[in-house]
Amino acid sequence: MIQKLSELVDLAKAKRQRKIAVAAAGDYDVLKALKNAEEYNIIEPVLIGIKSKIEEISKEIGYDISKHEIVDIEDRYEASLYASQLIRDGHADILMKGLVSTGVLLKAVLDKEHGLRKGDILSHVAIFETPQYHKLLGITDAAMNVAPTFQDKIALIKNAVEVFHLLGEPNPKVAVVGAVETVNQRMESTMHAATLSMMNKRKQITGCLIDGPLALDNAVSKKAAEIKHIQSDVAGDVDIVVAPDINGANFLYKSLIFLGGANAAAVIMGAKVPIVLTSRADSEKIKFYSIALAAAIG
Repeated sequence: MIQKLSELVDLAKAKRQRKIAVAAAGDYDVLKALKNAEEYNIIEPVLIGIKSKIEEISKEIGYDISKHEIVDIEDRYEASLYASQLIRDGHADILMKGLVSTGVLLKAVLDKEHGLRKGDILSHVAIFETPQYHKLLGITDAAMNVAPTFQDKIALIKNAVEVFHLLGEPNPKVAVVGAVETVNQRMESTMHAATLSMMNKRKQITGCLIDGPLALDNAVSKKAAEIKHIQSDVAGDVDIVVAPDINGANFLYKSLIFLGGANAAAVIMGAKVPIVLTSRADSEKIKFYSIALAAAIG
């Protein structure tokens, strides 16, 4: 398993260059991230959106796009649909969100005729490198599934585990977290966590080691787990944190970045190809690492 996000670049470079379809590509940070990724020979972009805007920004940042295909589509949904169709037709390997809302992009991805849905559910998987933790930390789902059901959480785990397998971790440790580390019938998330843990013990969910319910401190700190007398192979050494809902995951995602000094990479899993979907507030570096992650696992 890789230890730093920068190693994603090495993994991506070891593969053939990936073609990335960018929906509504006229975005400053997105184009800067693409320029950086292309300099590492990771990707070749197809830029879909308002051509004049794409050219204006590219000129401003010194990005030579003259040799790339630019598809002039003003409407953001139509641009997203076109990008998805490129994937379906085998003309691109990765889909990337540009200056378009997540809802509009996903409407195109889930379109019955042109869409890209593959698995049980689409879900967001983020990987963080933070000075406060001894290895890379995965979090799901901070962007897509608002209130995942029990069955949804099984799919979320499978999608996140697939990412870690592709990055070289054969048996990632998964913590299903919440406010407390004890089962409480009044807190549905703790019931979900306990059942998921038991399913893993009985080999109904494989390819990983699951424990829960765990509070976040128990999941990331062996000392906290010891103080609370928690015996767990996951506690203090977790690879993937499964949050109870989008609020918990999103708070954790943004806290790590804006308060914890973390860097991140994120993709949507469960489609035919990885989808690079980052927040508009995410830095160019996060967007670059997300492209590298998609290229490494795609």
